Parts: sequence; C-alpha cells; structure tokens
Amino acid sequence: MKLFRLFVLWAAIAAAPAAHAEVGGRFMLWDAQRNVVTDADFNGKFMLITFGYTFCPDICPTNLSVMGRAMDLLGDKADEITPIFISVDPERDTPGKLGDYVANFHDRFVGLTGSEVMIKRVADSYKVVFAKVPSTSGDPSLYTVDHTASIFLMAPDGHFLDRMAHGITAEQMAERVRGFVN
Repeated sequence: MKLFRLFVLWAAIAAAPAAHAEVGGRFMLWDAQRNVVTDADFNGKFMLITFGYTFCPDICPTNLSVMGRAMDLLGDKADEITPIFISVDPERDTPGKLGDYVANFHDRFVGLTGSEVMIKRVADSYKVVFAKVPSTSGDPSLYTVDHTASIFLMAPDGHFLDRMAHGITAEQMAERVRGFVN
C-alpha cells in the first residue's frame, strides 16, 4: 500500500506541466545548529536538494547515498556543490538529529528543517508533496511520511536546472551534474 501511495504522489508530480521557471525559490529554515539558513546562504554554489525524513526506511537513505557517492565521483567539481536534505517531518526531525543523520552520507551534506509552515512553503516552491500517514499499529509515534522523491539541481543563482528521479545511479547523477558545472 505504501508503494502505491508513493506511486500516486510521483504520478501526480510527473503529470504536472513542466514549469521549470517556477521550481524552487526563496526559503528560510534551520540547520543542525539551529541557525537560520536561507537560500541566499548558498548563492554562488550549485545545490542538490532532496526532501525526506530521518525515519524513512528506504527512499531517503537511498537518495542520500546516491547523492553522497555522486559528490565523491565529481572530485574537485564537488567543491562547487552543496547537497541539501530538507526534512518533511518537523515533529521528529530536530535540527540536531537531522545533522547527525545527513553526516552519515557525506561530510558536505546540509540538513535543514523548520516549522510545518516553513517546510510546506519551501516544499510547495519545489512542487514537492508530502503527507503524514498514521501507523496501523495504533501507536501515533510510528507514522510514516509519503513524499516526492526527486532530487533537484539548482544553479548558483538559485534557478532550477534539473530534476532527477529516485532510482538514478550515482554515476548518472554525477554525469548530469557535470553537464552544468563548468
């Protein structure tokens, strides 16, 4: 059932008209040290952005592993890129927990979170959908979060460049990123 819901979320996004100029935008969130971070903090750097949550059993760790490996494959070009993981689970993903989590995938990862309103605003700007799914066990703390699993490449000026689907390999991602990083 979970895979079906994820497929429905993916299909809804994939079926949307391509409005690349409208993907991304300004944001204000918190990093692992609870510092306010905005999109302007990444000016001059490419950003590889994905959304997810630390309790995600499959998609998020896979995407983050691929992103981390792609960063390694990019060699010196990786210095121009900031990989970013934005939590869609502010209830459980505290800034500290998020920082510890992303550190497992690459030392350059930045984990960002915020209030539900802040996260919804940035998710909407990236055309990312997410929804809390209650556990069938009856334990309210065991919920999951269905979410868009795309990875976005943003230019140093913040403009959208590319969207990569879950399932891309690190080699494919590195090659696509290399096409934009001079």
